[in-house]
Amino acid sequence: MELILGIFAGIIILTVLVVLHELGHAIVAKRNGVTVEEFGIGFPPKAWGKKVKNSFLGKDVVYSVNWLPLGGFVKLQGEHDQDDGKKGDFGAASFWVKTKILLAGVLINWLTAAVLLTVLALFGVPKIVDNQFAVASDNITSRETPVLNYIESGSPADKSGLKTGDKVSRVAGKPLEFAEQLSQLTSANKGKKIVIDYERDGTSKTAEVTLRDDNSDQKGYLGASVFQRASYRATWSAPIVGIGLTGQLSWLTLQGVGDMATNFFGGLAQKLNPDQTAQKAADEKIAKAGDNVAGPVGLLGVILPSLISQGAQYMILITAVISLSLAVLNTLPIPGLDGGRWFLIALFRALNKPLKKETEERIVGMGMLFLMGLIVLITIADVGKVIK
Repeated sequence: MELILGIFAGIIILTVLVVLHELGHAIVAKRNGVTVEEFGIGFPPKAWGKKVKNSFLGKDVVYSVNWLPLGGFVKLQGEHDQDDGKKGDFGAASFWVKTKILLAGVLINWLTAAVLLTVLALFGVPKIVDNQFAVASDNITSRETPVLNYIESGSPADKSGLKTGDKVSRVAGKPLEFAEQLSQLTSANKGKKIVIDYERDGTSKTAEVTLRDDNSDQKGYLGASVFQRASYRATWSAPIVGIGLTGQLSWLTLQGVGDMATNFFGGLAQKLNPDQTAQKAADEKIAKAGDNVAGPVGLLGVILPSLISQGAQYMILITAVISLSLAVLNTLPIPGLDGGRWFLIALFRALNKPLKKETEERIVGMGMLFLMGLIVLITIADVGKVIK
């Protein structure tokens, strides 16, 4: 049931964020004299549509709801760069106006992420990256009870009946306030029988555990590890934290995309080398690229099911991260994305050559094929992770 609700919530979140993105394009287009012909929620085939004589996006705009609920779109008059036959054509607009229209969606998604992270900052932003942005003078840290997130098969923790998800409050009679204390407390009692106090499904329990007396395999005297969530709350500095964290995560996302591309294409190039050592290194690079991303299967199997179970805080965080990711990805110079279209228009202007309709469609089509191929590869990698 959680999976179904998570998928439903995920579709709504993605649709809302893409609709906001497209709304940014539409509003800026209308404000700069470019005619909006249609604004749609979801993708065709069309389920419902109505032409509105006068609306906030202009005259005779068709508003539609479509059967594929995975986003939305805006259709502008004369969408190709070469289209400049009529007043209101996108192609007839200046380069600066086209820049504003193409990047408006990015700005909307970035602002959405900043607003959501500002709201979270008021109630508590989970720690998600090292050196997470915060205003030191207005930073209230809170930590949840450490939770068992890994138990080695056949270990003392396993034999005692402990399970992943148990909240550990005391170890050998001493409170476990920080996750880092687990190794210290178990090391101080190695080889001894101790009592671990924990909570499972809201019920307090205890477990007697005889710890290992040797840790040469580096798996710990207990044979388990804990994870502790920390969150940071701000008051007057919440807007600063929201904007600062959005900038930090944007940069880290861009770095992640760069690392993924470097590993993937570097690995493919290295595969041309017949040397076995080079082949192994190439496989490692390609695998590393796949580990850094999640596609449809990863979303369905890991992220979306957690949307419901983890609560509102997690849902807002995931929404902000997805919005931010949409913003960053749409700045990349890949034809088919907003940044790619802008780069294409700018390139032909720099070359002082007209960007013909056929040329634009061919290049954008190739970019879309590349993106679809990338989604397929990521999906295959996701399936490999799931069935391992």
